[in-house]
Amino acid sequence: MTTDRTFLRVTSIDLIRGAVMILMAIDHVRVYSGLPAGGPEPGIFFTRWITHFCAPAFVFLAGTSSFFSGQKYGNLSATLLIRGIWLVFLELTILRVAWTFNFNFAGYEMAGIIWVIGWSMILMAGLVKFPAAVVGTLGAVILAFHNLADPLLTSNLGESDLGGLWKILYLGFWAGPLQFGANGPSLIVLYSIIPWIGVMATGYAFAHILTLPPEKRNRICLTIGLGMIGLFILLRGFNLYGDPNPWSSAGKMPALFSFLNTSKYPASLLFLLMTLGPTIALIPLLERVNGKVVGWIRVFGRVPFFYYILHIPLIHLLAIVVSLVRTGEVTPWLFANHPMGNPPPPDGYTWPLGLLYGVFAVALFILYFSCRWFAEIKARRTEWWMKYL
Repeated sequence: MTTDRTFLRVTSIDLIRGAVMILMAIDHVRVYSGLPAGGPEPGIFFTRWITHFCAPAFVFLAGTSSFFSGQKYGNLSATLLIRGIWLVFLELTILRVAWTFNFNFAGYEMAGIIWVIGWSMILMAGLVKFPAAVVGTLGAVILAFHNLADPLLTSNLGESDLGGLWKILYLGFWAGPLQFGANGPSLIVLYSIIPWIGVMATGYAFAHILTLPPEKRNRICLTIGLGMIGLFILLRGFNLYGDPNPWSSAGKMPALFSFLNTSKYPASLLFLLMTLGPTIALIPLLERVNGKVVGWIRVFGRVPFFYYILHIPLIHLLAIVVSLVRTGEVTPWLFANHPMGNPPPPDGYTWPLGLLYGVFAVALFILYFSCRWFAEIKARRTEWWMKYL
């Protein structure tokens, strides 16, 4: 493998990851805007829908990056275990405060994307001891067949003695809060471990494809990506399998919106085919693009964890500024248990869509310079703990 090929591979990953981080900020600004997470109006629907690509690509590329981290640092199993524990801790502490700006830990905890990445890394710490082909096959089996458990979504299994474990593993957000003991915290599992461990495992195995010669690598990426898109269209079009929420041309949404409105909580096979297929198919194209805008996007992709930790409190602070400017006061609603335990916004609070994108642009401007600064520091520092930031 030549140095040029390695650079090409890494920068293409950084570009995808950077685009994912940018799109992620749109939805997190939406949380504080009071606007709904989707709906029949085109602007609202696609503001939400475009951000669906974030979590699958984020988790998938976390698996891919794990493979390359093992090559760079060695002792991958221990690294994943420590990093996973670290991420779960941050989700339940620092990020929980960043989302809510309150300290009512007993009343609300959220198991979000960082939580599931953390637990997936903890599980991957054991899986990486097996050949990558075995890891990838297991991941693909989880993705393909986890929807066989869909009938259990409407059962009372979540109320059984093993209900808490079932919700964390699969049921997730559908079940609402979990209670751990009479006085324990309420945990809302937004991202259940299944199927996301499958996404990370397939991403880990996919890294081997990226080490192939460019022509072969690009051909395989196109075959996998376009194949996933085609499978999504087939399964979704005929409502054959892979989503507990079949689409209908006679529903409350326009037919196209209903077709694209796949289930994210828990993530269905069709949701993952719809989002990961285009992501993988774009890799050959993204390896050839360049320019100033591409360079800006890659800055975010070089330090995704730093970006994530920073962007939530920044967006939250900007929402407070917006409230002051618009109403002359800070609404207490901004200190509720966002993003999943909050009540509806106060009357008259909801932002117009244009304001949402305006605040997003301001946040992105601030984040760019912050991420560029940290990326330069990270490139110069070689201490062992830097790999956890």
